[in-house]
Amino acid sequence: MKRSLLWVTLGLVTASLGAHAQEVNKHARILAAPCAACHGTNGNSVGGTPVLAGADRAHFILQMKEFKSGARPATVMHQHARGYTDEEIEMLADFFAAQKRGQ
Repeated sequence: MKRSLLWVTLGLVTASLGAHAQEVNKHARILAAPCAACHGTNGNSVGGTPVLAGADRAHFILQMKEFKSGARPATVMHQHARGYTDEEIEMLADFFAAQKRGQ
């Protein structure tokens, strides 16, 4: 009986973690949608702006925080970056790092 309860509990915890991951991924995709206007679908720019797909997570976060603080000059990125919390920047970093670069 105890063993069955353990497996049921483990299954419920695993299912809730999977649902949370999907929710986070959905939220990250929504946050990333405006980026497509300049950086292309899923971060695959066709030129003129950096490709974000497959970006190094730490580098992405650093760049966004520099835009946000004004330490890195930009035309519009500082305005975009200021609209994101640090947690959202990390979600964006995870999202873009997971995207495959176009060929």
